[in-house]
Amino acid sequence: MNVDTIREFCLAFPRTTENLQWGEDLCFKISGKIFAIVSLDNQRLCFKCTPESFAELVEREDIHPAPYVGRYKWVMLHRLDAVRWEELKELVRQSFEMVAAKAPGKRIRKESDVLKHGRQKKRKKRG
Repeated sequence: MNVDTIREFCLAFPRTTENLQWGEDLCFKISGKIFAIVSLDNQRLCFKCTPESFAELVEREDIHPAPYVGRYKWVMLHRLDAVRWEELKELVRQSFEMVAAKAPGKRIRKESDVLKHGRQKKRKKRG
C-alpha cells in the first residue's frame, strides 16, 4: 500500500474532498471535517478511531496517539504498512462514518457507502 492507494480509497467516499495543509499533509474531509490525514514527507497516516479500536491499536508497534488530537481517539501510523490493508480500509471507513455523522449538512446516504466500499447495510422500513 502507498499514498496513492490510500488517496484513491479515501476519495471514493461520498462528498469527500482533499486539501494539502500544514506543509505536506494531505487531508481528506467530509463537509469540511477531516477524517484522515496522510503525511507526504514521512509517509504517515492519521485517522479517528472508536475507543475500543484506539486502545487496541496504540498497543501495536509503530502506532501511537496522534499529536494534538490523540485525546479525541485519533491514531498515527508511523508506517503505512503498520496494519494490513484490509484492516486499514475498515478503520478508515469507520473514521469516515464517525466524522460524517457529526459533520454539518445532509446525512451521508448509507447506500452510497455500499456501492463504493462493498459493505451492505439493511434499510429500515418506515411505517
